[in-house]
Amino acid sequence: MGAALRAGVIGLGAMGRHHVRVLREIDGVDVVAVADPGGDPYRVAGPLEVLRDVESLVAAGIDMAVVAVPTKFHEPVALTLAAAGVHTLVEKPIAVDTAAGERLAAAFTDAGLIGAVGHIERFNPAIQEVRRRIADGQLGEVYQISTRRQGPFPARIADVGVIKDLATHDIDLTAWVTQSSYESVAAQTAFRSGREHEDMVLVTGRLAGGINANHTVNWLSPMKERVTIVAGERGTLIADTSTADVTFFENGTVQTEWDSMANFRGVTEGDVIRYAIGKREPLRAEAEAFRDAVLGLEDRTVSMTEGLATIRVAEAIERSAVTQETVRL
Repeated sequence: MGAALRAGVIGLGAMGRHHVRVLREIDGVDVVAVADPGGDPYRVAGPLEVLRDVESLVAAGIDMAVVAVPTKFHEPVALTLAAAGVHTLVEKPIAVDTAAGERLAAAFTDAGLIGAVGHIERFNPAIQEVRRRIADGQLGEVYQISTRRQGPFPARIADVGVIKDLATHDIDLTAWVTQSSYESVAAQTAFRSGREHEDMVLVTGRLAGGINANHTVNWLSPMKERVTIVAGERGTLIADTSTADVTFFENGTVQTEWDSMANFRGVTEGDVIRYAIGKREPLRAEAEAFRDAVLGLEDRTVSMTEGLATIRVAEAIERSAVTQETVRL
């Protein structure tokens, strides 16, 4: 590896502080500038001056940047970086709405730059293992994918509701794990905590190829849950992304010779296996993928085009909740 890439991070809050840490940990990258108009609450700058804005970050002479500011500021900050020729990873969701996401994706494509979105669950070892096993044919045809993502309200202040803040994780990982796009969604939301945005959502959806999907997402549960269940013709894979465990429930292969029973086309319980997998920190894996893409090596990042597809689905979910109708994409 030649000279280290010069990296900058803007936004030093709940996620930004971790981006600074992992960029400092990986080979071939030097964090040379950090910025946040609100200062450095977690004291991650170290010897670096805390710059005030994205223009100061650009002036530091950076090759790559991570944008971890509130969602409503993603577009102006990232557009400034694109205009300056800086490869950029924007925290998810890509932008506050589809129109802003389209402008961002176009800006980075037109400039020939790496534009990535921080859909961190894609780098969770459990989700990567499930994706690999599905690609290897372990489940055969995929029938259904269900996710549950619930827990207490996060201390970080969100300027979006649970759909754009949390459900976007599930939308992205569902499309990636199944290698399929959403065709329709129907949703129910609730506003239980006195904030202007929804804090619970239930989604049912249909993906291309006839795969059923459903998502239970909220930040009103004292029980923290991060589960993805993929059911197919040969069994079911369950990923727990909080513990990075993967379990396989195999459809039984014990056949009966009794004719009337043999005609029943159902499933039986087979072996259950919990796989021991390497548990690398997802954020570090994401940072390494971003670095490799900037270096022109393999691009394993979540592209802005994919991030845009996710925000489109999120907005369709919001529309369905308001109209109480199924929304086709």
